Order: sequence, then C-alpha cells, then structure tokens
Amino acid sequence: MSKIVIYQDLGSADYKKAWEHQEKLFNSLLAGKNSSAGKAGRSGSVAGYLLFCEHPHVYTLGKSGAENNLLIDPAFLKKIGADYYRIDRGGDITYHGPGQIVGYPIFDLEQFGIGIRQYIYNIEEAIILTLSGYGIEVSRLSSASGVWLDPENSSSARKICAIGVRASRHVTMHGFAFNVNTDLSYFSHINPCGFADKGVTSMEKELGAPQDIDDVREKLKKNLEAVFGMNLSGN
Repeated sequence: MSKIVIYQDLGSADYKKAWEHQEKLFNSLLAGKNSSAGKAGRSGSVAGYLLFCEHPHVYTLGKSGAENNLLIDPAFLKKIGADYYRIDRGGDITYHGPGQIVGYPIFDLEQFGIGIRQYIYNIEEAIILTLSGYGIEVSRLSSASGVWLDPENSSSARKICAIGVRASRHVTMHGFAFNVNTDLSYFSHINPCGFADKGVTSMEKELGAPQDIDDVREKLKKNLEAVFGMNLSGN
C-alpha cells in the first residue's frame, strides 16, 4: 500500500520561517511515534510531509561544515542581499535562491521501511529520473551525496542538486536544493558543499535556456511518488 504524504507548496519562503515550519512538522511526527495512532505501518497513517519552496538568497552551513567555506564577510553578504544561517543538518555550505526547487521531505522512514542511506539514494534517483526526461545525463559521485554531471572527471565535475539532511528516531528534515534557473554567480562566494575543486550547474545552463520551473516541479513530484511508493495529498 502506498504511503500517504502531505504535500505543501510554500512558494517563495523566508528561510528562517520555512525552517521553523519544518521543525513543527518534524516534532509532530516524532510525537506521533509515541502514540498508537502514529506507530509505523498503521494503515491510513500519515507517513510524512513534503514541502517545496524557493528561498530568497541565503547561504546555510551544516553542523559539521567549516566557516571558512563562506568566502565573503557580513558586509558583502548585505551588499548582495543574502542571509546566512548555521543549521542542524549534515553536510557543509550551500546556497539557496530564486529559480531553485528546494525540497524538504519530513518522512518517518520506519513507515517506508528504509534507512537513511536508501532515503538519500531515493532522492537522488528521483532527481536523476527528472533530469533524464529533459535529456540531461547525470549520476552520483561515489564520495559525496547529491546529483552530478561528469562526477568522476576532476576537471568538469559539477553538481546540479545538493542534499543535506537531519534525522532523529528515523524522522528526517531538511532535504535537497535542485538548480533549475538558479543564478550560479552566488556559488562563487562559497566552496559549495565544502568542495573547492568542483563546480555547480543548473538546468538552464546545461540546456542553454530558462526552463519552466512549474513543469519541472510537477515531474519531480511524480518521480518522488514513484521512487518512494507514496501518494502526495495536498496543494
């Protein structure tokens, strides 16, 4: 039986407000695991939430990240209209901004019967399937999460989707950042995901023209449903 996941499109969302919203849903799933109605595998129970949004310009640094991977000072952050947060996900530094699909799966992995490695693999697979539909060939990098073009070529490896998660008692939060029509110049101010020797890219850059982000979003939702074996309910 497909798992029921509530989908919410937050539109353009302030990073801090979206983070607080995630925390509320994350804590509600954790609390539900203590009740009989929320036990894993119970028929008809909600297995989680999937939030999609775009953020205004913001850099986020994971709990194990290095501060020096942000290459600019607070004054320059203000000049380029970007915020900066140190947060509680895994991974290093990344950028979020307009033209990027940010996805926050808040899933009870026990209900899906998978662990964190399979969870990350599934997100990568949904992105790979989505890009394949546009004729963009991508794959995984053996030493890092995310979705890449030419991953094993040191001179041309470039990331198109970053992944960073937090998990507690098999409940996840944070998620992925998928570059569709993203202004890639903002990545020049960081070592993306801690890599000084690898690049970033977007669908727009690879295909030579801006893409219909609504179309990409709908295809990605369908691929996530298929890969995770779930039904999305909501807006």
